[in-house]
Amino acid sequence: MNIGEKIKQLRTEKNLTQPQLAEAIGIEQSYLSKLENDKSVPSADIFSGILKALTINVAAFLEGIDEKIIYRQLRQIPEVANHLNAGVAYKIHNIKKWLFGSAAACVIGLTLIVAGYKSLLFNLSQYEYASDGILQAGEPVDFIEHWDRYEARDPCNYTINNECTKKNEELAAKAKTMRNRYKVDTILTNNYQGRYIYKNVEGGLRAYEIKGNKELPRPENRYLILLGALLTFSGLFGFFVEFRLRKI
Repeated sequence: MNIGEKIKQLRTEKNLTQPQLAEAIGIEQSYLSKLENDKSVPSADIFSGILKALTINVAAFLEGIDEKIIYRQLRQIPEVANHLNAGVAYKIHNIKKWLFGSAAACVIGLTLIVAGYKSLLFNLSQYEYASDGILQAGEPVDFIEHWDRYEARDPCNYTINNECTKKNEELAAKAKTMRNRYKVDTILTNNYQGRYIYKNVEGGLRAYEIKGNKELPRPENRYLILLGALLTFSGLFGFFVEFRLRKI
């Protein structure tokens, strides 16, 4: 659409005749006819008069007019120039946002790929801790398994009499009690937490001692790599789209 067609379209929408619109603008009908037939281009004052007579703003007037015609014939009008400059600034702002978003997607994506490949967030190592039983107050961490080591040496080991028989019976009873207390519990964790993990439980304390570790595949790392690849591709695609749109 050219400028004349736009003036005629707006006049028709307002149900105005050429004489009525010409009078509202403050120009001759013959000059308005030239404008509508693209035999003349409105000056800055006449352009302002057209906007005022039709009660519209610059954006509404320019809508639908060929952009090349706007830049060639109306660019010199201050109101149009300000509108175009504001539009360019807005486009530049959006382009910057698009580029920053694409760059951020690439950076985050590459970071996730490296994190997944190097297992930085989800460790492959799995550590096993085991506890032989529940400890009572004052008992060493290995008391359940090696309680006999903490028994005082007794001469009954070398002598047989009634007193020794009684002590041996007490020792046998204690051995049975300790066997009943021997209830193994394990903890598997992906984080090394020292040689022992202590947990307060009902009836006392459990001391979990590390028994070893092994490496297991973590699906989370594959998901990180996949997500990182998608983000990186999206960022690169964003750059490509912006480049193509700018050329167009």
